[in-house]
Amino acid sequence: MNKRILITGGAGFLGRHLCKKLLENNKVICIDNLLTGRKKNIKEFTNLPNYTFVKHDVKNKITFKCDQIFHFASPASPIHYQKNPIDTLLTNVLGTHNMLNLALKNDCEFILASTSEIYGDPNISPQKEDYYGNVNPIGPRACYDEGKRAAETLAFDFKRKHNAKIKVLRIFNTYGPYMAKDDGRVISNFIVNSLSNTDLNIYGDGKNTRSFCYVDDLIDSIIKISKIKKILPTPINVGNDYEISIKEIAKIIIDLNNSKSKIKHTKSLINEPKIRKPDLKLLKSLINFNPKTNLVDGLIKTTRYFKDNYN
Repeated sequence: MNKRILITGGAGFLGRHLCKKLLENNKVICIDNLLTGRKKNIKEFTNLPNYTFVKHDVKNKITFKCDQIFHFASPASPIHYQKNPIDTLLTNVLGTHNMLNLALKNDCEFILASTSEIYGDPNISPQKEDYYGNVNPIGPRACYDEGKRAAETLAFDFKRKHNAKIKVLRIFNTYGPYMAKDDGRVISNFIVNSLSNTDLNIYGDGKNTRSFCYVDDLIDSIIKISKIKKILPTPINVGNDYEISIKEIAKIIIDLNNSKSKIKHTKSLINEPKIRKPDLKLLKSLINFNPKTNLVDGLIKTTRYFKDNYN
């Protein structure tokens, strides 16, 4: 085994895929309080000798010996973080603080799963790492947006103050198998509704854009970044820069599933980003970035997962 790796939020959507990939050559300690993570996501790992699951809330301190920390703990979908806004904010502040201290104690690298929501409702496109963003600090999305911004602040202050070994990843919209059907994200909502021939609800006129990355491509990028020896001086955008409107992706999903669903427009959400496209120049300068899964193929794979698990 190469390393003893601790993954917080390891029973969540991204955490589960990260666990699976890292278990190929490492010992993995998965930490999750199961607020939004699910036991079924990690069921296949339970009896593996190189896998350990610990039910724990990262807002509370914990001690483990480890060689690397991937800090992915936090509700990430609007439904979940707006249902538990205070907990979400504190998870990103106290949880990040605890994990950074654990990284110092183990003299190991700390990799933070930040988010494209750092940029808020951006005034520029594509969004580059040196853009400070346009975030409403008191809006309904602020618990997550500002929580992640505070987490980034902590990581870089630990780097300046304590010489912490950090990498900060700004993860853009990701989709694929093991998404929860009720997490309120665009693709999972559209797939679930299309399979049941119910309306696909679009907030606003549907011209808002997103850039979706298939989960395997995202995890591949994260693993490659984790293997870079040097400590990176700036956050890194991670995702896919293929931009598409919400209305267009709704139409694609309806067509793929031969669905009788109709598109229904409802009132726009408060502070919802109108555009979302990563500038990936920095990422491409650091790793060989070549997404293997195009949008349609990824949607087919994701739909198959929902059919197999929820129908």
